[in-house]
Amino acid sequence: MIRRVMLPCLLLLVVGFASAAAETGQTTAPGARLRVFLDCGRDCFSDYLRDEITFVDFVRQPQDADVHVFSSSRDTGGGGREVTLRFVGLGRFTGHDEVLRAVSLTGDTENTRRELVLRTAEVALLAFIAREGLPTDVRVSIETARETESRAPADDPWNAWVFSIRGSANLEAEESSRERSWDLNLGADRITELWKITFGASLDQENEEFDLDEDDPLEVVRREREAEWFVARSRGPHWSFGLDGRVESSTFGNTKFAFNTAPAVEYSVFPYEEYATRQLRIQYSLGVAHARYNEFTLFDRFEETRPIHEASIRLDRREPWGSLDASLEFSQYLHDTSKYRLELDGEVSFRITRGLSFDVEGGVSRIRDQLSLPRRDATPEEVLLRLRELQSEYEFRFDVGFTYSFGSFFNNVVNPRFGR
Repeated sequence: MIRRVMLPCLLLLVVGFASAAAETGQTTAPGARLRVFLDCGRDCFSDYLRDEITFVDFVRQPQDADVHVFSSSRDTGGGGREVTLRFVGLGRFTGHDEVLRAVSLTGDTENTRRELVLRTAEVALLAFIAREGLPTDVRVSIETARETESRAPADDPWNAWVFSIRGSANLEAEESSRERSWDLNLGADRITELWKITFGASLDQENEEFDLDEDDPLEVVRREREAEWFVARSRGPHWSFGLDGRVESSTFGNTKFAFNTAPAVEYSVFPYEEYATRQLRIQYSLGVAHARYNEFTLFDRFEETRPIHEASIRLDRREPWGSLDASLEFSQYLHDTSKYRLELDGEVSFRITRGLSFDVEGGVSRIRDQLSLPRRDATPEEVLLRLRELQSEYEFRFDVGFTYSFGSFFNNVVNPRFGR
């Protein structure tokens, strides 16, 4: 029976790989209709672009494309959104790249934001087509820039500050259990070319009750309070200096009150303006951490103040061959250098051939800095319901997978029926 099932599957894979091999390496001739691969999702409204841009062909694999489109986005200082579109020429357009940005304001609707992205993409794609001569049926119209100019007033009454308030409450119940939770988040940010100032505060609480056929139900309370701030000043295209700080309390972490602050420095190997394509940032901070605990810790402490330093290196890269994200972080208490934490995380997506991609994601941590662990043993309820942090010397995770598809390489049509 197993052979009967496996044989058709193997034949299907062989046929698919053979088809892919036969189609690999196809290039379009000069003057042919431009083929575009969108390597983006919600950032660039890919479905909307494929539906609105009709003067190119969209393909499913980058190996079939003349232009490979990447996207990334980030919040702007005024609370809006900047979408960066990178257009990489392939085949007959190799060596011709474009980077354009679409910037929306905090009050813009989704329709306004996607139209900005659409116009930006059309301009870039027409530039590729124009390199071989625009077709005779192409008509270009340019709207007045007065509306765009009026959207960025020189006199800002808020002085670039953006504030946010978010809250929620939840109630769930059944015959044997009940859960109530609420959270409140506050934020204030001021981001300019020279300064990055952020403040945030959050309050979270969760109450659960379980009927265990006993006289009194089991009641569980989780409570988290946190406030943090960060101030940074840019110093040219590669350097930044800042001050980081946090105040928090946590029933899970056995923390009644904790405070830490540290000045920090960051060096970017690549200029910051290339963030949409590549980043390699090195950070270092040196500060102090103070904590007062709910219970005596493993080290027989109810309160302590310790010097601490942290260092990290982060790499982000997006290219036609795939993407790479990796980070290495190290933190250490200076009063006892054996109390440290080392974390390595990474994710790589590699396109092997047309239709076949390979993905690996993982992380590993060496944990030697759990100063707040309570001295007493955890109860069964605390372990099962994750009410408190448990002692652990390491954490590990690993995911691996692949994707293979074959068939028609065109991807022009968007059909939203049944939401599928």
